[in-house]
Amino acid sequence: MELENNTQISKFLLLEFSEEPEMQPLIFAIFLSMYLVTLFGNLLTILLVISDSHLHTPMYFFLSNLSFVDICFTSTTIPNMLWNIQTHSKIITYEACVTQMYFYIFFAGLDDFLLAVMAYDRYMAICQPLQYMVIMSPRLCGLLVLLSWIMNIMYSLLHSLMVLQLSFCSDLEIHHFFCELNQVIQLSCSDTFVNNIVIYFSTALFGGGPFAGIIYSYFKIVSCITGISSAQGKCKAFSTCASHLSVVSLFYCTVLGVYLSPAITHSSHTSATASVMYTVVMPMLNPFIYSLRNKDIKRSLKRFYLGMPGINLPVTNLPVT
Repeated sequence: MELENNTQISKFLLLEFSEEPEMQPLIFAIFLSMYLVTLFGNLLTILLVISDSHLHTPMYFFLSNLSFVDICFTSTTIPNMLWNIQTHSKIITYEACVTQMYFYIFFAGLDDFLLAVMAYDRYMAICQPLQYMVIMSPRLCGLLVLLSWIMNIMYSLLHSLMVLQLSFCSDLEIHHFFCELNQVIQLSCSDTFVNNIVIYFSTALFGGGPFAGIIYSYFKIVSCITGISSAQGKCKAFSTCASHLSVVSLFYCTVLGVYLSPAITHSSHTSATASVMYTVVMPMLNPFIYSLRNKDIKRSLKRFYLGMPGINLPVTNLPVT
């Protein structure tokens, strides 16, 4: 293969899911629908948390941040894919590819960190209920979110700068619908040993660290719940973290399924399809998981609906379930 310096590269080709022209309108319609639902659901969650004083608590502060990150996470990949389908083009420029990769790594890592922070919040609420509001002060909540942003800025910047040092071959086809880090590195004609080592260690640190924190938090939560004598108390304590546990399970099951399954790892097309689960489906489902299992969100949604101009329905017609 002809070796090209990385500064001379002008574009990559995103092969996405299917090269069959008749499948493109269907793919466009499906992803556009999911993207719009993701935007609507997460924006509504943020709006409810901001507008309702009853939701001005640490848990919903973190939830609104998660919704914002999910919007950004999905927006790093889907709009570009929809544009390529609409224009019948598979080209993404070298600069756009590196930029997309940076923000994809950043928001994916931020999702991971926020889930860990939310697990710590649930641990404090269940295991230290009397001191919860004192410990989880607005200052601490803000610092936890700020620390998550700073660490992931450094994490994504590290990988992006290392990719910029690589040289690439003439084969610049990415078998994915976005510039995924491993896919880009595989196209390099340079020695990628250092890149792979950094990926393994940084993933263990920045991915395994939050995951270990979530496991520890829920270990302590389960210990506290089992110590509650009444069955009603156990159900009430578990219900406060059921939504978060559902989101955590969905996130880690899909991510681990994509990157640890041998069948998926050795098939680029299958990997791209499986990646849809945590890049598109998970951000789309998160608002529904929290709203369907959370009475506070339901109440807030009903108050928001009744407060809209022209809506004068009595509150008694909309009982809380």
